[in-house]
Amino acid sequence: MNNVYEYTNVSGSERLESFFESKIKKLEKKYPFITRADIFFKKENTNNGTNKNCGIRISAPGPRLYAEATENSFEEAITTAIKSLDVQLEKKKSLFNIN
Repeated sequence: MNNVYEYTNVSGSERLESFFESKIKKLEKKYPFITRADIFFKKENTNNGTNKNCGIRISAPGPRLYAEATENSFEEAITTAIKSLDVQLEKKKSLFNIN
C-alpha cells in the first residue's frame, strides 16, 4: 500500500508517520483491498486554542472513502479517523462482497 502525507501549518514528522503506519497496518490486514492512503495533517487555530486535524482518504475498489477528526493531539485525531474508516470499510466490504 502506498501512503502519501501532506502537512498544512505543521512540519513533517517521522513520528506521526510511524504512528499512522502502525494504525493503518491493522486495517490493511483486515481489508487487503486497500491500495492507497492520503493523509492530511493540519493545525487549526480556534478560540479554544490550537486543534490538530487529521484527514485520511482511502483508495479501494469503488468510491474513495474519507474520514476526518479534530482532537487535542494528532495521535488522537489519527485514532478517531481510523475508527471511522474501519466502519466505512466494513460496510464497503459487505456491500461489494470484497474478500
